[in-house]
Amino acid sequence: MSIWAALAGGFVGTLVLTTALRAANAFNLTRIDLPFLLGTAFSSDRTRAKAIGYGAHFVNGQIFALLYYAAFVALGHSSWWLGCVFGLVHGLFAATALVNILLPLVHPRMGTPQTSAPHVALLEPPGFLMLNYGPGTPAVTLTAHLAYGAIVGGFLTPPG
Repeated sequence: MSIWAALAGGFVGTLVLTTALRAANAFNLTRIDLPFLLGTAFSSDRTRAKAIGYGAHFVNGQIFALLYYAAFVALGHSSWWLGCVFGLVHGLFAATALVNILLPLVHPRMGTPQTSAPHVALLEPPGFLMLNYGPGTPAVTLTAHLAYGAIVGGFLTPPG
């Protein structure tokens, strides 16, 4: 296990996660666009928001890879399947507390269930498990995060 393997796994894992979410969006399995969701916290310009969001998403992917690395080091063991477990926890946290509760508190362009009619939000609140973005969103999001975890865990697993 090395920090460089964690960063490489985080890069590849984030690439796969982001691509899977984008593909699911293109195939109408979900309306979620995480980079756009993140980017609109910084800019109301839709094009600029997407660019900023992709950058933020990749930075977050590296941060989470380092958190996975720290957990693997603390446990003294790494594997793709343990990475899947971490990915499941990560995905559940992202789909519930992070995006549903914490993000609307700080996101200046996201509506909340308490948003009044005169206030027009750029984004609707995600809702529990992000179900406001479509019924397929929880499955797509959790599957993508499982893949992310498996990839980071696989990069950190010693060969042999």
